[in-house]
Amino acid sequence: MDKVRDSAAEAVADIPDGASLAVGGFGLSGVPEILIRALHEQGASGLRVVSNNCGVDGRGLGILLAAGRIARVTGSYVGENKEFARQYLSGELEVELTPQGTLAERLRAGGAGIPAFYTPAGVGTQVATGGLPWRYAPGGTSRAEAGETGETGEAGEGTVAVASPAKEVRDFGGRPHVLEHGITTDYALVRAWRGDRHGNLVFRRAAANFNPLAAMAGRVTVAEVEELVEPGELRPDEVHLPGIYVRRIVALTADEAADKQIERLLTSASPTRGIAHP
Repeated sequence: MDKVRDSAAEAVADIPDGASLAVGGFGLSGVPEILIRALHEQGASGLRVVSNNCGVDGRGLGILLAAGRIARVTGSYVGENKEFARQYLSGELEVELTPQGTLAERLRAGGAGIPAFYTPAGVGTQVATGGLPWRYAPGGTSRAEAGETGETGEAGEGTVAVASPAKEVRDFGGRPHVLEHGITTDYALVRAWRGDRHGNLVFRRAAANFNPLAAMAGRVTVAEVEELVEPGELRPDEVHLPGIYVRRIVALTADEAADKQIERLLTSASPTRGIAHP
């Protein structure tokens, strides 16, 4: 029952090349930074990542991205990561952009054993009809794949090499809904505020957005916790994610837990002035 590992390196040592990963975090909030750095040092490549966004340059998943370790991203937001945008537009990276709420539900559904569900989000757009660019051609002869049509596209920069397929749409109560598939991954990396040795986790504030969902979707979930407590110290009613979903725990040092950045800092002047300053 004791799921604590001695180090982050030990916890991610068996993640192989080509593995799929669900990674928690929202912007720079609740990102499993220590596990990501350990995975970077471990050297796994060709990773297929599912995460709301892909970090920023030099932080979070941006570290793996800059090292060329990520082959595919399923997410909802490019954000402030210039390298993410560059790799996507240059054809080096495959990206499946998904509405944010749909991405959250796909992770939750996968973790709950639900293979697919219908949602009105995306109806009437390329999310449903297909044709969203998943991968651009880096140049030369390319293949435009809208689903399984196998159409040949023109060569050159900006050509879509792989596009999203059309999805099934059905009416429920007179309203069209698009079919979305649940997501499961080989591994999940998450960060929690508190956790016990049995893997029960508590998340704090914005870190509670995608971390519990990512943890549910992973077949092997690894959690870094800012505060490790003994079994019984967490009240049952305060546990956000039960330990049945978590395979490994890594306790952070005080310095590691305190190392948090703000993606974009904004401050405001006195309300009497009515002036906002970046």
